[in-house]
Amino acid sequence: MTIRDQGDRRGPAHCIFPKDRTLATVETQPTGLRDLFLLQPNVIFLNHGSFGACPRPVLEFYQRWQWEMERQPVEFLQRRSGELMRTARESLGAFVGAAADDLVYVTNVTTGLGLLLRWLPLNPGDEVLSTDHEYGSMENLWFHHCERSGTHYIRQALPLPFRSTEQVVEAIWSGVNERTRVLYLSHITSPTALIFPVEELVRRARERGILTVIDGAHAPGQIPLNLEQLGADFYLGNCHKWLMSPRGAGFLYARPEAQSLLWNGRVADAMPWRPRSLAGLGWQGTRDISAYLAVPAAIQFMEEHHWPQVQAECHRLACYVRREIAALTGLPPVTPEGPEWFAQMVICPLPPCDGGTLHRRLYDEFMIEVPITGYGEQRFARVSVQGYNTLEDMNALVEALKVLLPQLT
Repeated sequence: MTIRDQGDRRGPAHCIFPKDRTLATVETQPTGLRDLFLLQPNVIFLNHGSFGACPRPVLEFYQRWQWEMERQPVEFLQRRSGELMRTARESLGAFVGAAADDLVYVTNVTTGLGLLLRWLPLNPGDEVLSTDHEYGSMENLWFHHCERSGTHYIRQALPLPFRSTEQVVEAIWSGVNERTRVLYLSHITSPTALIFPVEELVRRARERGILTVIDGAHAPGQIPLNLEQLGADFYLGNCHKWLMSPRGAGFLYARPEAQSLLWNGRVADAMPWRPRSLAGLGWQGTRDISAYLAVPAAIQFMEEHHWPQVQAECHRLACYVRREIAALTGLPPVTPEGPEWFAQMVICPLPPCDGGTLHRRLYDEFMIEVPITGYGEQRFARVSVQGYNTLEDMNALVEALKVLLPQLT
């Protein structure tokens, strides 16, 4: 790999901004949001849900922080990082409805859960109730933790289709018993792209004295959040997916009344020099904090581009592609249509097929990037619709499936 010096030795010219430069001064392209992303123009990108995509102006702010850190690492990390991180938490807190002191930045939700599991009070025989719609790496952490602690991870089966939110609530809650100590759920599921009715489940758990841990990897930037109003004990979110920050920015929220669980003897022994506060966990040794510091720029980008309107249009396109694929396959959707079930990410049932081959051929032959997921034996095209996507993108996927499905089923 060759690194070329473009002018100023502090870094590439496009990465350097005057101190007073803001996102508002970055001109938008008249052809739409697609030109504000670095995505390959020949790829139909319908997989924002996996790794996100960062807008060009936000990426430039991220790079600016990196260059500034390299000019004086000690000044930046030792003297300035505390205040910089607090400002970044305040911006994130205003966006997700939480106080800055109740948030700590982490690399991603998997890292955040690993941090949380160090101190979650579980004893032999206790149960953690979850569902069979959860993300694999998160389940692996729970399996490992429960195996070591003598507790049990319960995967409550939620067979598709769903017809009402009450059906989902009751199906999950039927797994609660006198041994249930933690309720762990996705806010928006990864394999099935469904919005779970976590508000009612959190309320019931609070009444029973059950701790709640919510995986919100896909929620920030895709659906409105008010974490204080939700009332979950712990909420984990990613900023680098639908919030469109640079990769490596997530957060852990802890309800004030639950934070004492994080400051038991093991924490005090391990970090006697750190203040007993959630923010104290933000100091994790020598690391690049630039992705965290760019989160306010991602939030500002959304504000400047009227994101509620963008989200509404994306949901409309998601509904459209779901209907078109259903008409093609003859398979009914797994939920009713509506924003209470899905937002910008939607699953479209497919006939029995080799999902891996379909995924590969969609990309190799049609340059369409879309994951093929599943629940049990059922396969789905999980379509993510972001502001850079168009009606033409949806139609391109439908036309490609018209060609490939008869060959693979």
